Amino acid sequence: MGPPNSTTVHGSELPPKTTEHCQAPRELKGYRKWIDENLMLLVTLSGVTLGVILGFSLRSFHLHEDSIMLISYPGELFMRILKLMILPLVISSLIAGSASLNARMNGKIALRTLVYFASTSLLNAILGIALVTLIHPGDPDLHNSIDRSTDRRAAVNLLDSLLDLGRNVFPDNIFQASFQQAHTVYVPKPAVLHAFNETVNENVDETLLDESIELEQGAEAQRVEITEPALIRVIQYRSGTNTLGIVFFCLVFGTFLGTIGSKGQVVVDFFAAIFEVVMKMVTCVMWLTPVGISSVIAGKILGVTDLHLVMAQLMWFILTVTIGVVLYQFIIMQAIYYVFVRRNPFKFYAGLIQAMLTAFATASTAAALPVTFRCINDKLRVDQRITRFVLPIGCNINMDGTALFISVASIFIAQMSGMTLGFGELVTVLLTSTAASMSSASVPSAALVLLLVVLTAIDAPVQDVTLLFAVDWFVDRIRTTNNMLGDCYAAAVVEALSRKELMALDAAAILYQELPISTPNGHVSLEGQTELDSTCTIPDAVIVDMNAIMNTVQQQQQYQQQQQRNGYVNHKN
Repeated sequence: MGPPNSTTVHGSELPPKTTEHCQAPRELKGYRKWIDENLMLLVTLSGVTLGVILGFSLRSFHLHEDSIMLISYPGELFMRILKLMILPLVISSLIAGSASLNARMNGKIALRTLVYFASTSLLNAILGIALVTLIHPGDPDLHNSIDRSTDRRAAVNLLDSLLDLGRNVFPDNIFQASFQQAHTVYVPKPAVLHAFNETVNENVDETLLDESIELEQGAEAQRVEITEPALIRVIQYRSGTNTLGIVFFCLVFGTFLGTIGSKGQVVVDFFAAIFEVVMKMVTCVMWLTPVGISSVIAGKILGVTDLHLVMAQLMWFILTVTIGVVLYQFIIMQAIYYVFVRRNPFKFYAGLIQAMLTAFATASTAAALPVTFRCINDKLRVDQRITRFVLPIGCNINMDGTALFISVASIFIAQMSGMTLGFGELVTVLLTSTAASMSSASVPSAALVLLLVVLTAIDAPVQDVTLLFAVDWFVDRIRTTNNMLGDCYAAAVVEALSRKELMALDAAAILYQELPISTPNGHVSLEGQTELDSTCTIPDAVIVDMNAIMNTVQQQQQYQQQQQRNGYVNHKN
């Protein structure tokens, strides 16, 4: 008798059917395969849709503030979890990414990245000025139809913003940079009273007469301060992570870490492991997006008073910004990608929809950074050495949507005030919008503060910024998608421009894999290599001299080309 499950055909016994109980997963096809590949995108899209429907449906019930707070609470926790991952993600990605490249390569990538960021921000500012001049959304009658605050803010100039940018790039305390950032404020110049300079004996008992004298002195000081309008600059620290300073420190730290060879490989492996762990945590957190994103959007919609009235009055302003964002995303950005990368740009755009929806919901490029990493590394397969370098820098200084918004908003306020801007004022708006956007913090509604810089430069009413508070919650989300997509497209363009250097590094890695060398810790300084044979030893100076390796690879390529040409000539002769 044959074994179980065996069959007999014409007296011959066939082997048993071993595939009947096979546990190997079957390959999905058709719509099931598409759903499996885009499940996270569908989850995110469902959260956005549910939040919009829930927010507009509950507005008619006029919920109490406590109820709105409870609806927004899951979204608040979701935002806190995403923000919790920003700092370890930025630190680990920058150090591991810059250490995997040599110093010369880091300098080239940084230069290309900064030139791209500045060019696209300038392009967005030009687009915003053209649209707001053509559409002319600022109606002077609207200036008096909306209640606005009469409080004037202290004048903010471009010099202060640029100096604050330098102070935050070079922090004096790296630990303080984790939770505070420097900024310039204007405070009233205190009057100097001789009575305050007198020293008082601490052992003297306080009496009623002393209290009356102190009250008189306090009243006199208050009168002096009121009559003294002078303001002075003061450098203070405000709450918020100074991501720009941390980015600069990690970039320099990782660059020098890659120059010490095997001695620093354990540190590189440590930060690379942190990056992988954080990305796994992001994957788990993403399953909370239906609840988190829907809660964020619904709470924001419910928290806005007179939504329909404000939307109707500022409809042309919102439409102008939206048209600018759509034109840049679907025409200009795709053209830039095709010119440099020579691939289908809309396929690249489709792979970033999940990150774009997260940026729209959170209104922060930094908060969406973990999801952006996941999309551009796992789906689009952009070189991680580039993404770990470009994305953390981009979420701090690349604000394409912010440049467009500031240029539109500043001219919009000038139009409402009846101001006629000449060519010189438009150029001023162009340059200040670009410079202010690159010094913007990656936090919600940061552009409204930078808008004061441009309004001060063209002498427009600064207090009219409060007109935009009612709609900034929505416009901020639209322009944030521009900021996030600008970072991703920058990574793709920089990768295409740096292809020769990356190929040289890969060739150097192959050369090292072929050499039977060993280092004191059994590892090499190139990413992707692990254990090596111990037949010979090469000094650390040879291991870390990537410039020499790149030159050697280029010489070998030139030599091979010369040999091919010589062989062709000999064959011809």
